[in-house]
Amino acid sequence: MAGKRTGMQVSVTGKGMQVGDALREHVRSALTNVVEKYFGNAMDAEVVVSREGGDFRVDVSVHVGRGIQLRGHETGGDAHGAFDAAALHLEKRLRRHKRRVRNHHNTKEIELTAARSYVLAEEDDGNEPEGADTENPTVVAENTVDIERLSVSQAVMRLDLGQLPVKLFRNARHGGLNVVYRRPDGHIGWIDPGSD
Repeated sequence: MAGKRTGMQVSVTGKGMQVGDALREHVRSALTNVVEKYFGNAMDAEVVVSREGGDFRVDVSVHVGRGIQLRGHETGGDAHGAFDAAALHLEKRLRRHKRRVRNHHNTKEIELTAARSYVLAEEDDGNEPEGADTENPTVVAENTVDIERLSVSQAVMRLDLGQLPVKLFRNARHGGLNVVYRRPDGHIGWIDPGSD
């Protein structure tokens, strides 16, 4: 790659389409510049370009540190414009969280707990055969995920940076499992069964 030297690996692929060298180089250069403003040692990034109706969709995922994943997507009439809009949104989110991200990045290593994660088949429409086991749904995929010990503000930051609908974490204050989630009204909800 010509231009700035970086340790961040950037993968640019097309989903059901070819990605030209000009777009690939534009994405690598622009994404590296955005991320290096906030993280000099980001690990890797993946950008996937696809067609969505008559538009282009660009999905961006950047692994900026242990457990910190930055995600975004945008659509537009051309792939360059869609990527530029996605990169602008990522940069705004990073700027908004800059102090917390830097403070968190320089703290001691996050304590992790391994947990199993499952993807379940959708529920049947009620036409199940007699004797079907409705208590044990069909497992489509099984994975292991890490549950991090975080403060509530760190969990909200991870939810926002990763554009996640929900974040399960172990509350750093009392060690209990907590959830933060994005409500339909745009606000953040917090479930803390351990609080009194």
